[in-house]
Amino acid sequence: MSFTPRRLLLGATAALALLAAPAQAFDTRAKAAFVLDQTTGTVLLAKRADEALPPASMSKLMTLYIAFEAIRDGRLSLDERLPVSSHAMSYGGSTMFLNTQDRVKVSDLLQGIIVLSGNDACAVIAEALSPDGTERGFARLMTQRAQQLGMTNSSFKNASGWPAAGHVMSMRDLVLLGNRLIADFPEHYKMFSQRRFEFDGRAPSNVNNRNPLLGLGIGADGLKTGHTTEAGYGLVGSATNGERRVVFAITGLDTSKARAEESEAIVNWAFRQFAEQTIVTKDTAVAQADIWMGAEDSVGLVSEKDLTLLLPTMTPSGLKAEIVYTGPIAAPVKKGTKLAELIIQPDGLPETRVPLVAEKNVDAAGFMDRMLTVSGVLIQRLQDGPAEEQM
Repeated sequence: MSFTPRRLLLGATAALALLAAPAQAFDTRAKAAFVLDQTTGTVLLAKRADEALPPASMSKLMTLYIAFEAIRDGRLSLDERLPVSSHAMSYGGSTMFLNTQDRVKVSDLLQGIIVLSGNDACAVIAEALSPDGTERGFARLMTQRAQQLGMTNSSFKNASGWPAAGHVMSMRDLVLLGNRLIADFPEHYKMFSQRRFEFDGRAPSNVNNRNPLLGLGIGADGLKTGHTTEAGYGLVGSATNGERRVVFAITGLDTSKARAEESEAIVNWAFRQFAEQTIVTKDTAVAQADIWMGAEDSVGLVSEKDLTLLLPTMTPSGLKAEIVYTGPIAAPVKKGTKLAELIIQPDGLPETRVPLVAEKNVDAAGFMDRMLTVSGVLIQRLQDGPAEEQM
């Protein structure tokens, strides 16, 4: 008896009857993009998602993450006042217009980074938390911490995203970072939806949050825009709809208007074209696997947990599902033993693999039953005759 890989193709029946057709593809104008349904972990869109690109001010999210960690660990407090160095004051671009006479509360600096995109505020935070008191030293810390978080295509040269050779991030890394900010620091995340911030009456032209999604009524609540000549216009955005949250990153748009249009379109597409559906119910057999020399001829294959996928909301069809195992499976079989894998591949979305285990115990057949099985196999082989030689 030979044991060979087996594939059971599943149609739109039983547990898979609710699966749906592919959603309308989203053809983004962004140079690079990554869209993730945070609730299920489903990747909805990936375009040059792992390419290391200049992130502009979107890299300020890494500075904020480290600052939030310092507050959590007691190395920094919201009421603490920090000095402003001449280096920090020298920054141009988007700033809080800080000067060396200032001692600024950390809470104001954080709002200045999130709402006003203050390059000077980033430098103040960086120098306070840097191992050597310099922004360059803080940038090395940013790179190290990013690697620890799994951001494998990120490297930092400063705290603000000021253009510098080798200062890069990928869209996937930015979404990962956005997810961590949301999950790890809910007490601070509310600042990302703040629409305005005025610091000491300075910079009246720079008081509004640049995030174009805030206030549109589509559930947007963060995170950070970015723009330089080299990077183009970008955004790490997040929005909720019911129990779902979508986090995305885009970059390389030509104008702020294009960034706003593309961001809104992504959020609407993600929420309207996809919905969560329970595909497999825990402990419910989805197929039978053949048993060799067992008290029973087959055993049910079940998942140890419910499987919920984010799937397109259109009419049924357009999905491939199969169960793969090496069989027949030799008895005895113990309940809960992994025997197979369910592979689900919706058109246009990444495949999902789910381990399947034995539904129950299957004992080995008795001696006489085993002898009868062996005899039957031998008789069948004699009837079939010798295999033909392949030329």
